[in-house]
Amino acid sequence: MGDLLDRDLISNLPQSIIESILTRLPIRDAIRTSCLSTKWRYKWTTLTHLAFDEKCVTLSNDRTLVERTLIDFITRALFLHQGPVHKFQLSTSYLQSCPDIDQWILFLSRNDIKELVLELGEGEWFRVPSCLFYCKKLTRLELFRCELDPPPAFKGFLCLKSLNLHQVLVAPDAIESLISSCPLLESLALSYFDSLALNIRAPNLKYLCLEGEFKDICLENTPLLVAISVAMYMTDDIAEHFEQSSNCNFIKFLGGIPRLERLVGHIYFTKYLSIGNDQGILPITYNHLKIIELYQVSFEDMKEILVVLRLITNSPNLQELQISGSSNTLAAIEASDLDFWEKQCPSDCAFGRLKVVKMTDMSGVPHEMEFIKFLLKKSPVLETMSITPCAYVLDGRLNMLIELVSFKRASPEAEILFIQD
Repeated sequence: MGDLLDRDLISNLPQSIIESILTRLPIRDAIRTSCLSTKWRYKWTTLTHLAFDEKCVTLSNDRTLVERTLIDFITRALFLHQGPVHKFQLSTSYLQSCPDIDQWILFLSRNDIKELVLELGEGEWFRVPSCLFYCKKLTRLELFRCELDPPPAFKGFLCLKSLNLHQVLVAPDAIESLISSCPLLESLALSYFDSLALNIRAPNLKYLCLEGEFKDICLENTPLLVAISVAMYMTDDIAEHFEQSSNCNFIKFLGGIPRLERLVGHIYFTKYLSIGNDQGILPITYNHLKIIELYQVSFEDMKEILVVLRLITNSPNLQELQISGSSNTLAAIEASDLDFWEKQCPSDCAFGRLKVVKMTDMSGVPHEMEFIKFLLKKSPVLETMSITPCAYVLDGRLNMLIELVSFKRASPEAEILFIQD
């Protein structure tokens, strides 16, 4: 027993286990393992993944002191580091336009950096140094609150697979050029961009997330896309630009992505798709599309309703559908054109795979109810349809429920859930 207690089990751990322990520790604790034994003293210096945040230092009310301490901590850690750094992540609200970050990125550019995440706080925006564009092995780049200006000689990140730009200042032509010059790009997220007209050419792109004030979006060469999430914010200038457009946004955005599996459209997305000249029959069938989520659909706008109908009737393998309403109740109650449903809905249409439907923020207005009626009538394997009325609809809830119960159901197993918050 005494021999067992005298043995130094920590120092004699296999190298693979030591590395596994260190990679699971915050960088501050990983560095502290140097005091465990002489064999552990510099083990942390070969870590290939480095993540720094405010927990690396002791916080205080003296912001300048915290900033200086954090800079010194990161600089010393990089100075002592040996070997390649494959992943570097900096997440802090204390460092904004800090010249020391330039030196860190220069160090990383010479040490085989593959994944770089810079998430900086409010204040002056950090201008990314030109040495970033010489990180030829980058596979993942995430920038938050930065200014990006690729040099004229930049030919692209040839290994980049994931690009996330959040509140990044960059010229419109530069962002398009950056995207198109990353031939292996699979995941793209752009958020909080202002008045941006965007053409996306990315032949290997699979995942796309857009959020911001977009004047226009064209998916010009994205045949492999499988998942899209879009939130569009509207300004008066953008609304006026939309009204003057004659191109069919539906075709421009969704006309060339046959492998799409999941589509999430937030605020103003269906409005955007409804703009432009009607192209009639769609030139594409979404055979792989299984999940559709559309939020704030206006059931007083016949063009938006038509967008929804064309999307779901051209998705033969649709399994889940979620839609939230955004109707002006008075205008929608006075809606005419109820024969629209007979004219626009194919008589032979059936949703043979649709099992779950969620309708939220419903007002019970005619076109909403007709849409629900249509879904129930055309969904032979439907299991659940949940309907949640919007908060300000109180008096009409009973009538809404009575009408719902009267609708014919193609599926004998279909259950209607009327959810009242």
